[in-house]
Amino acid sequence: MSLACSRSLFFMAFIAGALALGVSYYLEYAVGLKPCGLCLLQRSCLALLTGISLTASVHGPGRFGSFLYWMLSLVCNLAGTVTAWRQVLLQSDPTHQLLTCPPDLAVRYEDLPWFCQMTQMFKGEGECAEISWTLFDLSIPEWSLLLFMAMTILGIYQMLRLAWKACQRPLSGGSSHRALAGD
Repeated sequence: MSLACSRSLFFMAFIAGALALGVSYYLEYAVGLKPCGLCLLQRSCLALLTGISLTASVHGPGRFGSFLYWMLSLVCNLAGTVTAWRQVLLQSDPTHQLLTCPPDLAVRYEDLPWFCQMTQMFKGEGECAEISWTLFDLSIPEWSLLLFMAMTILGIYQMLRLAWKACQRPLSGGSSHRALAGD
């Protein structure tokens, strides 16, 4: 029963991630919003999470495999949460809105190493501080932060549940069911 539950939760995480990716691509290509560097990092974390969830739901692993899949998804969730949180902080700080940056990400970062690109993005850019679209008065990074935090809570709960079930197993190899007094 618990493996079927874990498998269905991975599938629901896949559906949530696929819907969020679909909305982000819709906003980019149909509405015309241009994603900034932090948006692209969040999208890549979400794509990794969606791929891990799909793989886990198709694979249907045992307890240890489920724990590893939840651990991998937790790493993606935490990376996405940190990225979304940073962008929400940039959007709430009015001094970052005055910064101007070159319009193209490829031109801006073509000669920098990977780590320097990440630090430049997290320092703050003018386009990352812009709020170009809202739904229910929440910007895209705030929605992304809510999704990543919900998935993080789900992953932590599932890992704790799997660890608790593993600790309840007897170490001696005997049955985990207690003998009835009437036997």
